[in-house]
Amino acid sequence: MDDGGSAGAVLSGPALPAILTVAETGSTNADLLALAADGAHEGSWLRAERQTAGRGRQGRAWESLGGNLYASTLIRIVPTDPPAASLALVCAVALAETIGTLGCPAVTIKWPNDLLLDGAKLAGILLERSGDAVIAGFGVNLATHPTIEGRQTASLAGRLWVHSAAELFDHLVSDFARWLGIWRRDGLAPVIARWEGQAHPLGTPLVANLSDGSSLAGAFVGLADDGALRLRLADGAVRVIHAADVFVV
Repeated sequence: MDDGGSAGAVLSGPALPAILTVAETGSTNADLLALAADGAHEGSWLRAERQTAGRGRQGRAWESLGGNLYASTLIRIVPTDPPAASLALVCAVALAETIGTLGCPAVTIKWPNDLLLDGAKLAGILLERSGDAVIAGFGVNLATHPTIEGRQTASLAGRLWVHSAAELFDHLVSDFARWLGIWRRDGLAPVIARWEGQAHPLGTPLVANLSDGSSLAGAFVGLADDGALRLRLADGAVRVIHAADVFVV
């Protein structure tokens, strides 16, 4: 469905899960956060052809160029769910599977949920929470890629990619629902196993910029049982990291 207006004009108040596309909005994440407060149901999705106020992690602006994917979905956390933070891994494996199924198997995952193509950032995922509502926002560079200071970026243009943002979105809705079900039914173990199977190799050198301003350099040695990053430092000790901005060296 393409309403051509703002998300708020399409989704309002408690409703059955909806899968909607609009021509333009400020931020699909911001729209769904507002709608979640109004009682929107889990499984609601919003895709925008263009965002005017897209954002990434740590408050960074996300440049929303034409032809790319900008979409968000709503998850309602229940007491029996695994830790909500681990939804970052669910999002990553679902999106990586979708892109691979559509013909680009070379995508790798960088902790916790960036997708890389030849070492450059292809996609980002932003999770935001309010109460029991978690909004997962997906941005994928299909036709063009933004310039991000200090980071390499890539798009799928010119790589025999023949799929539109709408096609990618349709597949992602299905793949995400399946992985969300696995996460709820079977726990984190199968999600972590798939995540590690799509990640850069064990031993890959990484740098983690921590929230206190310090940095840690080490080798990737997989994920902890709760999905945290494990880094082997130069002295052989393994450090478990739950929050950081991580770069492949």
